[in-house]
Amino acid sequence: MEAGIARMRDGNIVETVIGAVVVAIAVLFIALIYARTGMGGLSGYEIQARLDKVDGMAVGTDVRLAGVKIGSVSDLTLDPRTYLVTVHMTIRNDVKIPDDSSLQVTAAGLLGSPYISITPGGDDKVLASGGTIENAQGSVNMMDLINRFISTPPPPAAKPQSNPGSSP
Repeated sequence: MEAGIARMRDGNIVETVIGAVVVAIAVLFIALIYARTGMGGLSGYEIQARLDKVDGMAVGTDVRLAGVKIGSVSDLTLDPRTYLVTVHMTIRNDVKIPDDSSLQVTAAGLLGSPYISITPGGDDKVLASGGTIENAQGSVNMMDLINRFISTPPPPAAKPQSNPGSSP
């Protein structure tokens, strides 16, 4: 009888150790994803832009400059009077955005997720914390563009011009 209890105790210990290893691996995996995707609290300064459309964007959307992630969207608010969306972005402290920069919502490929692309201007003055990028273009609906292309009739064929002063 004691041998059976000892075997059960050994089995419980093995199951407990295996469970602990699985939990530890899961925690490491989540920490790795958290660190690699930059989902952690990004320290930096906040800037904003006002856009007419932000289709597919959400808190955490990447903000990129020259293709490099320099920040993320921290909040989206809708102005009930103008129906413009104010996009609040947190930018890394080591990246200074010129005051005359422009911003565009774009996507990584045809079906990729949207991100904000900042094109730096040439001004020596940089945006301070709380500053606004004035030159901003909202998202473009790719399906609308494709539908317009498909449904637009082709232009009429040009008629050959005859030159009355020439002879064959």
